[in-house]
Order: sequence, then C-alpha cells, then structure tokens
Amino acid sequence: MRRCVARAEDGRVNEIITGLRMSPLETLALLGAVALVVVRWLPPAARPRVTITAGSVCVLSAIVLGVAGIRWQILPVLAGAAFPLAFAVVPLLRRRTGRPTRRARWWLALPGSVACIGLIASGPVAAWAFPVPVFPEPSGHFAVGTRVMQWTDPHRPETATADPHDRRTVVVQLWYPAQRSPAGAQRAQYLGRTEHEARTVSDALARYSGLPGFLLDGVAHAHTHAVFDAPVADRGGRFPVVLFSPGLGGVRTQNTAWAEELAGHGYVVAALDHPYDSAAVVLADGRTINTKIASTGDDDEDDRRAVETTRVRAADLSFVLSQLGRLDRGEIPGPPTGRLDTGRVAVTGHSLGGGAALQAARQDPRFDAVINLDGYPRDPDLRLFRQPALALTQAISPETDARYLPRLTKVLKLSTATSYRLTIPGAAHLTFMDGPLYLPPVPSLVGSLGRTESVRIVAAATLAFLDTTLRHKPGDLAGVLSAYGDLSVYRPGTSR
Repeated sequence: MRRCVARAEDGRVNEIITGLRMSPLETLALLGAVALVVVRWLPPAARPRVTITAGSVCVLSAIVLGVAGIRWQILPVLAGAAFPLAFAVVPLLRRRTGRPTRRARWWLALPGSVACIGLIASGPVAAWAFPVPVFPEPSGHFAVGTRVMQWTDPHRPETATADPHDRRTVVVQLWYPAQRSPAGAQRAQYLGRTEHEARTVSDALARYSGLPGFLLDGVAHAHTHAVFDAPVADRGGRFPVVLFSPGLGGVRTQNTAWAEELAGHGYVVAALDHPYDSAAVVLADGRTINTKIASTGDDDEDDRRAVETTRVRAADLSFVLSQLGRLDRGEIPGPPTGRLDTGRVAVTGHSLGGGAALQAARQDPRFDAVINLDGYPRDPDLRLFRQPALALTQAISPETDARYLPRLTKVLKLSTATSYRLTIPGAAHLTFMDGPLYLPPVPSLVGSLGRTESVRIVAAATLAFLDTTLRHKPGDLAGVLSAYGDLSVYRPGTSR
C-alpha cells in the first residue's frame, strides 16, 4: 500500500512538470508574449531586436493557430501579448520617423507588466487544468483495434418514445487485441468516430455537467491508441469478453483508457451507449439523441426512475451479449469474428452502470463475473447470484450516501462465490473513468491519485480479478488487490 502511495506522489510530480501539454506553436506564442513584456526592462540597445523577434513570433503563431484551430487556453496568452506589443512598437515607429520617443516611468510600467504576466500565465494554468487528454500507452503485449456498431433489438419496444413501432437501439464500441499497425496509422478519435461526433459528444457532456462547452473543447481533439478496424491479433486464441455500461449520462467512450489497457492484455471490451440516458448518442444515420436527466427533488421518485433506468440497462447488456455471440459466429460481419470467447464473459459498469452490471449478472447466467466501479445497486429483486463480484469504491466520507455501503455489502454477500470490495484511498467517483485525464485535478472531483495513476490502479485491480475469474490464473487475488487499498472479502457462508 505504501508503494502505491509513493508511486502516486512521484506521478503527481511528473504530471505537474509535463502536464501543460502545450503544442510547440503554443509554447512559442507563450515565450514570445513573455519576451514582449520583458522588453520594457531591457537595455535600450536590445529592445528593437527583441521587440521585432518576439512580436513576429506572436503574430505568426496567432495566425497559424487561428487557421489550425486555436484553443481557448491560448487566448489569455495572446491578449497578454497584445498590450505590451502596442507599447513596444510605438517607440520603434517614432524612432524611424525621427520623432522623440517617450517611456512611461518605471513605477507606472511595473503594474502593467505584472498584470500582463498574470494574464499570460493564466493560459498555461488553464491548459494544465483542462488539457487535451493524453492516454497512457497500454502495457499489454497486444496493439489495440476498435470498431463501432449499432444494433436494434426487434423484441423490445423503446419505452422512452411514444412511437409504438420504435425498437430499442444501442450503439456499441469494441476494443480488441489487434496486430501492430504502421507507425503512421491514424489513431481513433476520442469520444466519436469522427471529429464532428467527438465535438457533439463533448458539448453534450459539458451541458450535462452544467459547464460552458469551451471548457472541454480539448477533449474533442484527443486521439487514443486504438486504430479503427485494425486486423485482429494473429495470436492469443479466443479472447474473453468484458461488457461495460457507463455512468448516468455517461457515454461508451468514458473509460477508453481502461478499455485499451484490458484489450492490450487480451480481452475484448464492449462498451455501450444507452440512448435516452447517455448525454449524447450519435446514430448511424446521423441523428443525435441528446438527453439530460435531472433530479426531480423527490427522493422516492428519483429512486424509482433510477430503478427503471437500471432495468433497461441490464436488458441492454444481455442483448449485446447475444449480439456478440452472433458476431463471433459470423452472422454479423467485422472484427473480431471467430475470436470471441463468449463462454468467458464479465459484465462491468461505472456508477449507475455498475448497478446495472450487478443486476444483469443476477438475471443472466451467461455472465461469469461482475465488476462494479463505484455504483449503487438498484436491483429491486435482491436474490442469490452465482458470479464472483468485485466492487471498487471511492474513499467513504461523511458526505457519502449512508445507504450506499450497507446496500453494496448486502449485495456482495448474496454471491455464492467469493466476492471483494476494494476501497481505494485518494479515489473520488470520477477516478473510475477517464475524467482525471482531462478535468482539473481537484481531489473532490477526480481524487488525489493523479491523472494517470488513477487509471493504472483501476485497470490493474480489474485485470487481476479478470485473470483469476475468467482465465483461472493461480495466485493470491486477495493479496494482489489489497496492495491497492482497503480490501473486504466476502466468502460464501461467512459474514466477513
């Protein structure tokens, strides 16, 4: 446990140093802006050359960034450069015309210089707080491919619409072990199949969270390590399957770093968009289903709606498992046909999706294991289930719903197999998704483990559990899990 904490501390130091994630052009604009402020305090002979050089760098950088797509975090930098540039250029022009130059006294210039430096500095601070996410390189032996599919269940009506002919449709994204792609292969866009879809989803997530859309514009520019429709790995046999349901309002890509890490270790991950629940679902025909679910103010009504939403999600998960069987048999074309081991399947989810995973496991015996990432169980029919379960939770605090831990413990004890609850110190609710990679590193929001350490810990604990339950690898699972936090083990026939 102490090794984990020490590694997290080292990771946070590295992230502070490298976490600005500014492009070379943005860095040039920053340096040019700082130089323009410093010009006033240089010896007179050096001012003309520095002014011309720094001014040219800033102007050219602004033009190129404007054409390529400028991030809002760079606007304060350019604004902070514009004011001193005007004051630096005027003396040069007056000197060329032979007119005398005037300089403001130092005690008048100092507050302006400090204000400009503060404005310029706010740019890299904003870039650090809201970066373009950089995804950790998967540590497994496989490269990662990805594919997006849309499936309609002809047997289930869509209860969220009034159309009696509307049938339940889900969008599913696979991450799977793939062959190595050429070095220049285009990496998959984060949040969507195209940049337009990524921006649509990014804007929807911002609206869902009550944030201005521009704060998350960097997320729409991000690329992952996966390659769309890459050839399936030519080794490894048949791969175990992991289904994933996101949190309330969440989208299929919200745990991409986790999914890529699992795929790199030989698992196929299938993550779902749940229409009329996910913040935005872009369908194959171009339509976008935007949804925002807000509290009614009535706890009983909110609980009733959450139970209904969880029921629909659990059915979605079982339906997708059936479709994956068809994909494996070649009834649905595309990778990884013939390589899916649908006899070794785990169902997982984050937040509300974690509750849906627990319910799906209880209802559908085809699932062999279940992982709940900090989700409240909503299943109204609590009964014994046979699958081993792993529940990862944030640190329990006085602000945590008092019903959460007793309810989760009750459900885990209903498993007829050994189940585990791992509470990760320093974790928050959003630690269990990609949020730490691109949200401000505020502990109450994303935890205190750092941008990449949180992803590493959640993936490592998940892989240890999956390797034991789906691949039956020998070893001390409890010992491995306890290295990441406070572990409780629930064995059949015991109250522990």
